[in-house]
Amino acid sequence: MKQHSTLSALADPNRFQIIELLRTGPLTVGEIAERLGLQQPQVSKHLRVLSEAGLVEARPVANRRYYKLCPQPFQELNAWLDTFKSVWDDRLDRLDDYLQELQGKEKKQ
Repeated sequence: MKQHSTLSALADPNRFQIIELLRTGPLTVGEIAERLGLQQPQVSKHLRVLSEAGLVEARPVANRRYYKLCPQPFQELNAWLDTFKSVWDDRLDRLDDYLQELQGKEKKQ
């Protein structure tokens, strides 16, 4: 299940923050480390996990590597989450119908 590796990679708060930073565009390891107040080796380890999960990819430019988000895993995660949305929408619709029915009974009394 791909969602498992995606969710596992995102479970760490620092990795989640890295993903949030990369939403605005590509960044180098140094830029990420500076913005999060982490050491470069820590950021590199987190980026390796995110890369192995397919969430980010690196693009070398001269002696720097720019990391950016890969859209496909997020699209797959969104599609998976949408399956839950339809279940909850159905349940909430039934609850709404039931509450409407109860309110109708109270008005008649």
